[in-house]
Amino acid sequence: MILALFAALCNAVSSVLQRRAAKSVPEQKALRPALMLALMRDRTWLGGIATMIAAFAFQAGALGTGALAIVQPVLVTELPFTMVILSRAYGVSLGRRSWLAVGTMTLGLAVLLLSAAPTPGDRLPSAMEWALATIGTGGAIALLVFVGRLVGGLARPVAFGVAAGVCFAFTATFIKQSMSILTEDPAALATSWQPYAMVAAGLLSVFLLENALQSGPLVAAQPALTISDPVAGIIYGTTMFGEDIRTGGWILLEAVGLLLIIRGSFQLAQSPPVRAAAAARTGL
Repeated sequence: MILALFAALCNAVSSVLQRRAAKSVPEQKALRPALMLALMRDRTWLGGIATMIAAFAFQAGALGTGALAIVQPVLVTELPFTMVILSRAYGVSLGRRSWLAVGTMTLGLAVLLLSAAPTPGDRLPSAMEWALATIGTGGAIALLVFVGRLVGGLARPVAFGVAAGVCFAFTATFIKQSMSILTEDPAALATSWQPYAMVAAGLLSVFLLENALQSGPLVAAQPALTISDPVAGIIYGTTMFGEDIRTGGWILLEAVGLLLIIRGSFQLAQSPPVRAAAAARTGL
């Protein structure tokens, strides 16, 4: 749990730094290699990537001992971390309404985890499960990117943000199995395909994230990213790794927790102080 919180904090710092760099890139470079080439020359972006790598290390440590259905929801705390950093960096007070939104998110996370009570899985995915998950994930990401290209305004960073969140969650599945292989037989890691798939999925996740950050304000992209990642993580954990969550009457409480997280996320992102700072000073 502590490692997942550190991962969320590092991701928050990374998001702010990467958004500052990405907002300066012309829209014409969206979804093109030129976007990444332009960012790679920006020191602020490189700092964001360094922080993201630190987040990856913390997340890998958390997934090495914890369930995917636990670690990914804890990463929801990335959003309040992001908004607090954003407000402190630009001298803006969040206000009582914003802190109420943080409290709503925290309560939702607690309700979700306590009611679902996820437990570590007792198996690893089969080749067929990997194939189905890859096809399903790829199709969902392609559809979201297609929709994002069609729409304009705040809907575009939201669509790209969801695509990035799903891809990050799928990357976590490769991290989890890679950590399992490392624990059982370190020598086998170099000859296993999961670490290489992890790198490929991670690079695609970063590419989608940069497009989400470049296409609109952080207050639109971040909630979409923050919410979709844990939801997808729970789905992957239960269907691929055999992680158990409570069912029956507990599903109602789990839904309440999820709704509280969603409500708090959008309340925080749309809070007047944060939006005022974004519009007036930074475009964040």
